[in-house]
Amino acid sequence: MTRKDLPGGDEGPRSSRMDEPAGGGDSSSDEAGEEHSLTWILLAFAAVYLIWGSTYLAIRFAIETIPPLFMASVRFIVAGGAMYAWSTARGAPRPTRRQWGHAAVVGGLLLLGGNGGVVVAEQWIPSGLAALLVAAVPLWMVLVDWAFGSRRRPSARVAVGLVVGFGGVALLAGSPGVTGPDEMFGALLCVGGALAWAMGSIYSRHVVAPPRPRMWVATQMLAGGVLLLPASALAGEMGRIDLGGVSLRSLLALGYLIVFGALVAFSAYIWLLSVSTPARVGTYAYVNPVVALVLGWSLAGEPFTSRSLVAAATILGAVVLVTADRAPSTAGARGVPVVHAGRRRS
Repeated sequence: MTRKDLPGGDEGPRSSRMDEPAGGGDSSSDEAGEEHSLTWILLAFAAVYLIWGSTYLAIRFAIETIPPLFMASVRFIVAGGAMYAWSTARGAPRPTRRQWGHAAVVGGLLLLGGNGGVVVAEQWIPSGLAALLVAAVPLWMVLVDWAFGSRRRPSARVAVGLVVGFGGVALLAGSPGVTGPDEMFGALLCVGGALAWAMGSIYSRHVVAPPRPRMWVATQMLAGGVLLLPASALAGEMGRIDLGGVSLRSLLALGYLIVFGALVAFSAYIWLLSVSTPARVGTYAYVNPVVALVLGWSLAGEPFTSRSLVAAATILGAVVLVTADRAPSTAGARGVPVVHAGRRRS
């Protein structure tokens, strides 16, 4: 997604001073404006790198006393509702019925399938491991696009990246945190979630979305959040909801996921796409798993072994091979930025 893909008035936290420094042609004012812009760019990158990388640990804390699918449903309904209201207030046209239908498909794949798999999996596996498994999304996207999208055969470089990357995923199967059937099931949920995320991202490229990116993401969040509710009920979570038993840590983690993970970091991401290149913005995919591993190890005592380190380097190296070979325009596909989640994501 390039700057021209982001209509005026919905490009994230932009200020007029960042585009037109006060003072007209005064050189000192121009320099101040450039420094101000650079400061905002660095802060935006820090938000995308650090906040999205930290959401995996926040999920772990949130689901300690809140059922996972119910937690995810609340997160995306609240965040999506806030983003929808903000976009409407800024003049974004309301989505059509057909666009809501597309949002239900994309939101179902990204948030119910993708994020839902991660939040359930983190009941059994470390948050850093979940982040590494999700880091393979670009690899899955190549395969899904080959099978159902452009049907272009991957180049030799991409093929090598796929083999190396999935070898790294297999290496994680024997790492600490994946020793029993529950842990293996959790790892498989993350792999399935990454595949669902890739499918939703590819599907989103072929639909007519609302013209404002923020509104498009808001509809996906709302649709995905609503779909997570019946999934939560089918999983038997409704009988486990105890509002009085929700810990302060879980409540703060949920608030962090809503305010920072969904709203602040995503707004920074959208704005960065308008002022930087997709290739630079896409580097979050390499940084987020590292942040998640370090935070899980330092704040939650999660295992961090040499095997995990080798697997991480293998997967991230493969992602670099694959993404460097792809056209820059794919880095900003409309379905990709939602979570980042997880990620982005998560």
